[in-house]
Amino acid sequence: MKVIFISGSPRENVGKKDSKALRVQGLVPCVLYGGKGQVHFSVKEADFKPLVYTPEANTVELEISGAKYNAILQDIQFHNLSDKIQHVDFFQVDEAKSLIIAIPVKVQGTAPGVREGGSLITKMRKLKVRAFLKDLPDNIIVDISGLAIGQSVRIGELKTDKVTFLEAPNIDVVAVTATRASRQAAEDEKKK
Repeated sequence: MKVIFISGSPRENVGKKDSKALRVQGLVPCVLYGGKGQVHFSVKEADFKPLVYTPEANTVELEISGAKYNAILQDIQFHNLSDKIQHVDFFQVDEAKSLIIAIPVKVQGTAPGVREGGSLITKMRKLKVRAFLKDLPDNIIVDISGLAIGQSVRIGELKTDKVTFLEAPNIDVVAVTATRASRQAAEDEKKK
C-alpha cells in the first residue's frame, strides 16, 4: 500500500474562530486520534491532493513538530458550496492491531458476456476490509474472464490472504447484465 507523507504544524488554539483563521491562511485544521491522546495540527490544503483526489487507498505518515505517526484518513469535511477542505480526521494506526479500511476494486480480464453484447456493471467500487497494516493490498482484484450475461462475482467468491471482508458475502461486486440489444438478438435467434 502506498504511503503519503504529510507534514503539519501543531495548533495552539482549538475552536471555530481559530479554525476559520487557519482556513483564511490556506491551512486545513486536522486532528489525529487513536493514540495516547488527540493531536491537533494544521496542514496546507495543497498537501492533501495526492491523498484525497485519488481512487486508491493510502496510508499516511504524518510529521508534526518532529514526531512521526502512521495513520489513515478517517474523515474529511468539505465546504458545501466551494468544495474546499474544511477539516480532516486521521486515525493513528497501531501495527500490532488490525484496522478497518475501504480498499478499491480493480476489474481484471474480459467477460465473454460483454463480448456477446452484455454490459459490465461495477456495483462496488470499494470494499471494507479488516487486516493488519502490513497485509493490506493496494486493491482487490476481481477476475471477470468467466462471466456470461446474467452472471456476477460476489464478495464471498473473492479470495485474498490475511484480509477479512466486512460486507455480506452475497453482495454482487461486478455483474454482466443483458442490454436491450442483446435481449433483442436472443429473441431474434429463438424465432429462427
